[in-house]
Amino acid sequence: MANKPEPKEAFPYKPPDETVKQKYRHIFELGKPLDSRFLKVAFDRGVSALLLIAAAPILLALKIAYVIEGWLISDNKGPMFFSYNAVSAGKVFRKYKIRLIKMKYIDQEGAKRGDWDAYSAEWTPESRMHVGHFVKKFYLDELPQFYNILLGDMSIVGPRPLAVHHYERDRQQGNVTRFLVKGGLLGLGHVMKGTPEMGNPVYEYEYVDKYLKLSAIGLLWLDLVIIGRGIKVIFQGKGL
Repeated sequence: MANKPEPKEAFPYKPPDETVKQKYRHIFELGKPLDSRFLKVAFDRGVSALLLIAAAPILLALKIAYVIEGWLISDNKGPMFFSYNAVSAGKVFRKYKIRLIKMKYIDQEGAKRGDWDAYSAEWTPESRMHVGHFVKKFYLDELPQFYNILLGDMSIVGPRPLAVHHYERDRQQGNVTRFLVKGGLLGLGHVMKGTPEMGNPVYEYEYVDKYLKLSAIGLLWLDLVIIGRGIKVIFQGKGL
């Protein structure tokens, strides 16, 4: 699996250019992850708990659909959930998602180690389950990450947490945002998905800058604006 070409969609993140380095020089000078903001954490925990409860019927319906598809197509049997090792605020954690692909396309040894590469066939059309196509279209595969948010591994808003080797690549490129703040389900850059701006690091630095400078209420309002943009993207059903 590791020797296969990586799907171009897997790592769209670009290195910071000189404009970003100069404008956000104070961010590059930070040497440790930023302290959590109490109101942001309280909002994250409360909303994630409520959404997990609200999503329970959806998850149950998906589980039934997965079981039925497994009965009808033996190649598609298997667990609905999976996880791999990702990084948030410089710390490794188990990132949970809903399986989209047939079990035969998963590198089982890599999966045991928590390697993202084990699931890298996700972007190959023939690898997708029938239910998986629907799940991805509306980003339902991200629902289990509300559990990560509830645990405190992630935030609702922040730079997208990357698999370990993608995080290391991001740091080698010179980016520091994913070292400084918790990864998020949504971010200023991620809500640009489907546009040429996806992967432009300036949005991540803009968010960290506001994280440093805004009041607790101001940061919460910014998060709500980003969440609103994310909801719009979800309902457009353009997940790949």
